[in-house]
Amino acid sequence: QLVESGGGEVQPGGSLKLSCAASGRRIDYEAMMWARRRSGGGLECVASIKNGGSADFYAPSVRGRFFISMNNDKNVLYLQLNNLQVEDSGTYYCATDSRPFCGGPITPRGQGTLVTVSP
Repeated sequence: QLVESGGGEVQPGGSLKLSCAASGRRIDYEAMMWARRRSGGGLECVASIKNGGSADFYAPSVRGRFFISMNNDKNVLYLQLNNLQVEDSGTYYCATDSRPFCGGPITPRGQGTLVTVSP
């Protein structure tokens, strides 16, 4: 089970840190991703991590602003979102990255966490 949290409403330029708590599985044994669904759009993989956190990938739209990490002891995946823009608004999900990086289908299992960026 994967449970996302940490979303909220911020102004442009603001920051949030999303968390994905895993149970029943070890996320450091897998490649994991954060994906988002923006209004009217499909799922988009924005960041991925594998090898226990030693390798990562970012979509061009978020590179340099978002940072993916994991706490292997707590079995939690994170996504630090900095310099948020209105176009970053959407529901964010964590999921297994079946074909790293971001090459396979995106199949979230949780409810996601909503990020709203508005002036």
